[in-house]
Amino acid sequence: MQSKPQMAAEFREAPDIVRRQAADLTDRVSDLAATLRRRVPQVVVTCARGSSAHAATFGKHLIERHLGIPVSAIAPNLATVYRQRLRLKGQMFLAISQAGRSDDIVESLTFAREAGALTVALVNDPDSPLANASDIVLPMQAGPELSVAATKTFVASLAALLRLAAAWTGDSAIHRGLDHLPARLASAADLDWTAALPALAAATHLMSIGRGATLAVAREAALKLKETCRIHAEAFSGAEFQHGPIALVGRDYPVILFLPTDAAAEGLKTLALALVAKGASVFATGAPNALPTLEADQPDADAVCLIQAFYGLVIQVAQRRGNDVDRPPHLQKVTRTR
Repeated sequence: MQSKPQMAAEFREAPDIVRRQAADLTDRVSDLAATLRRRVPQVVVTCARGSSAHAATFGKHLIERHLGIPVSAIAPNLATVYRQRLRLKGQMFLAISQAGRSDDIVESLTFAREAGALTVALVNDPDSPLANASDIVLPMQAGPELSVAATKTFVASLAALLRLAAAWTGDSAIHRGLDHLPARLASAADLDWTAALPALAAATHLMSIGRGATLAVAREAALKLKETCRIHAEAFSGAEFQHGPIALVGRDYPVILFLPTDAAAEGLKTLALALVAKGASVFATGAPNALPTLEADQPDADAVCLIQAFYGLVIQVAQRRGNDVDRPPHLQKVTRTR
């Protein structure tokens, strides 16, 4: 009898992690938010790799959408390869990492701190080099993650960024969304997305599309399809997709759309209908007879529930394709780059 994958157990830990964050992370985030209100940055710079870079995309959406502060992702090789220092005095530098041990992320944060930026590390290991180099540490509180593919640490990162946005803005709707999130994550893990299983398991190529709060989800979904299922999956915003990549669409090129629950949803609904008319194999969240979702609550928190539901599906896709989700080829849990 085949044993249950570690990944299958780990992604279901997310509800308890979010509950722990409420107890252990609230004061740290509140203190940081108070600092940011006193010393408002003109720009926030993010630095991350892999799933953490997708979490940074979510943070970009939150900060730009709710605070009106532009967010830019730094190229870490500016520090490690080109030794170029940026003018970051008085700005916020946010590094996101699970292990906190990648040299390029650590060195980028060190350069930013020396340049006068307020450096913040959102990290799962509070004793890591990244945490030790930063001004402020926000522990994800996810606990050990043994499967190579990140699941619970990604959800923990998104929840922590939601906490920062809630504290920084004082937005009561985001606070309520966080209060509801643990129970909703548990429910999302049990949603039945097997309608997409046959098409995804047979796919060689796949498109993953989101917009607004769900762009980060689409990018994370594409990465998981690559690393656990060995499917060439590409992620785009719904708008960017129409500027060229849409030419690839056909019945043998499935499209999965992660619909947000705010104003950005209408454009993706229109796109989904257009793709169906073109003969594409389309799977959209929240659409009738497609991928079921929870009743809408708070749009940003709703997006977190979408990736939780997707993790259950991607494990099934990998197993049907005969892949070991816990040990993808050529990958290791801690990746160190310069």
